[in-house]
Amino acid sequence: MTKADIVNQIADATGLTKTDTSVVVEGFLASIIAAMEQGEHIEIRGFGTFKVVHRAPRTGRNPKTGEVVKIPSRAMPVFKPSRELRNTISEVSVLPSS
Repeated sequence: MTKADIVNQIADATGLTKTDTSVVVEGFLASIIAAMEQGEHIEIRGFGTFKVVHRAPRTGRNPKTGEVVKIPSRAMPVFKPSRELRNTISEVSVLPSS
């Protein structure tokens, strides 16, 4: 499902125009991104939590050459689904093929 598909579904369900719905979806996503850039934790009850996790620096190995490589620390966005969402998805009996 793409962002355009989400916009179409919301527009059909609410009666809003696709243009207005697109503005709302873009604003929603921009708000989440801006909050995460500030290090905030975003909780949408019944859906899940978005947060930033800081990964420590570590040493890795290039699998092709065997060379030891230093991997720097970095911030990673993480989504943790709520228990309600996990339970809903686990009840799906047939998963669509990709």
